[in-house]
Amino acid sequence: MKIVDVKTFVVGNPPPRFGGRYFIFLKLTTDSGITGVGEVYVATFSPHLVARMIEDVAERHFIGADPFKIETLWRQVYGRGYALRPDITLGGILSGLEMACWDIVGKETNKPVYELLGGQVHEKLRTYTYLYPPNDVDAYADHPVYTDPDAAAEKAVLEVERGFTGVKFDPAGRYSVFDGRQPTLEALELSERMVRTIREAVGTKADLLFGTHGQFTASGAIRLAKRIEKYEPLWFEEPTPPENPDEMARVARSTSIPISTGERLTTKYEFARVLQAGAASILQLNLGRCGGLLEGKKIAALAETYYAQLAPHLYCGPIVGAANIQLSTCSPNFLILESIQDWTGFHADILVKPIQWQDGYVIPPTEPGLGVELNEAVALANPYTGNELHLEMAEKPQP
Repeated sequence: MKIVDVKTFVVGNPPPRFGGRYFIFLKLTTDSGITGVGEVYVATFSPHLVARMIEDVAERHFIGADPFKIETLWRQVYGRGYALRPDITLGGILSGLEMACWDIVGKETNKPVYELLGGQVHEKLRTYTYLYPPNDVDAYADHPVYTDPDAAAEKAVLEVERGFTGVKFDPAGRYSVFDGRQPTLEALELSERMVRTIREAVGTKADLLFGTHGQFTASGAIRLAKRIEKYEPLWFEEPTPPENPDEMARVARSTSIPISTGERLTTKYEFARVLQAGAASILQLNLGRCGGLLEGKKIAALAETYYAQLAPHLYCGPIVGAANIQLSTCSPNFLILESIQDWTGFHADILVKPIQWQDGYVIPPTEPGLGVELNEAVALANPYTGNELHLEMAEKPQP
C-alpha cells in the first residue's frame, strides 16, 4: 500500500463560529483507494499558506510512502530541513498528516485507532464546554457571557442542565504579544466574582475550569490563584507564557489548584520539560499540533510516570476532536475532554455522521480508523476566503 494523493480543505466556520474562524482539513488517498482524513491546528500563518505547506510536506515525504511506517515518516518530517527540534507550525502539519495515516491504518485493519494504540480503556469520555454566547451570537462578538458574572452563571446552569459536569471560562482579560504581566486589581476582582458567582449557581454539580492564556508573570498568577483557590477550580490553565516551564512551576508550588497547560506545545520534548519542572499536572495537548496520535500516546505515557492527567484541547474542528477521542479512549490517565458544546451545529454538519455525545459524555466510535468521515460537499460549499489567523493576540501592551 502506498499513498498516492493529498487534498486540502480550508473550510470557513459559519456563525456562531464556535471553535474558530476556519478549519484546515486534509485527505490522503492510497493506491488501493483507502482514504484517511486529518486536521491541522496552526495559527502562526494564514490558512491558505498552511494548506500549501501541507502539500509540500506531503509531496516530499508521504506521496509514495507506506502509511503504516508512521515512526519513520514522523522522524523524516521532524528533522526535515535540518530542523530536528520542536516547531509549532511543522508540528501542526505533521500532526494532520500523521492522523490521516492512522485513519488509513485503522480502515485497512478494520479497527478503531484506539484498539491499535493499546485497546479501549474507557467506555465513555467525560466532557466539558466553554461558556459560549447563545447560538445566534457570533463567538467573536462582545457578549456579557464573557465579562458579566451573572450572565456567565446563567449560561453555566444551562450547560449543566444539558449534562456537562465541567464548564470553562476566561475572565482575566485580553492576552497580548507582550505578556506576561501583572493583573490589574479590576481583573483580579472580576475573576474572583466570576468564579464565585458560577460556583454559587452550579454548586458541586460541575467543575469550574479557569482559563487564561499565559497573560501573567508567576507572581501575578499567584496573586490571582490566591483569590480563586477557595472556590476549588479543577484547574488554572496556562497561567504564565509557555517558554519557561520553571516559572509556571513557581505558580504550581504556590497553589492547591491543579495547573493545566499544553495547547501551545508540540512534541514529547516540550511536554517532558513541563513534567520535569513540575509546572503542570494536567496536560492539554492538541492532537492537531502536538505531533499526532502516536506522539500523543508517548506524551500520555510520560504523563503517567508523573501521575499527570490528560485533558485534550479543542479549539478547532471535529477531525482533531475525533483524534482526541481515540487517544482518550485508550489512555488510563484521561481526565476530561474539551467539547464544542454537544457536537451539534457545524461540527456535526461537516461530518458524514456526527460524534456521539450523550448526557455529558462522548461515546467512542466502533468504526475503523478515526471513526469519522469528512463531508466533502459541505467542506467545499464553505470555503474560507479570508486571510485572518486562527487566533490573534493584541499587538500592544494590555493593562
